[in-house]
Amino acid sequence: MRRFSLSIALLAVLAGCGPSDQISVEEAWIRLPAVAGRPGAAYFAIEAAGRDDALTAVSTPVAKRAELHESMAGAGGMMTMNALETVPLKAGQPASFAPGGRHVMLFEMTPGLQAGNETRLKLVFASGRELDVPARIVGAGEGAPE
Repeated sequence: MRRFSLSIALLAVLAGCGPSDQISVEEAWIRLPAVAGRPGAAYFAIEAAGRDDALTAVSTPVAKRAELHESMAGAGGMMTMNALETVPLKAGQPASFAPGGRHVMLFEMTPGLQAGNETRLKLVFASGRELDVPARIVGAGEGAPE
């Protein structure tokens, strides 16, 4: 009887952590800066399933500091960039971090990083969840890895 009770309790706990609460991050990559010492950028696709959340921070071992940013057309068609405190994620609606839009600015990147290598991105969410995902490194001027 005790084994049955423990099984029921375990199933109840696992049911609360089902796929409806998942956040998926795909196609993460980092573009190296064109000029050494300048910031690089990280990009990825993200989606919250089941419930809303918000991305609050990103870090990587290859940069001392990372900031959420968004590029947009300003007055006269000039591109501008704004820092973002958070990026709201609506359940079931994918969000893209891509060149020319939302991205993660990476400051004081590790010297000597090589295109073709891989590193990690740690994403932190308002819900308290943290995800650690692989990110491919590409050279300045290169497109997203395939």
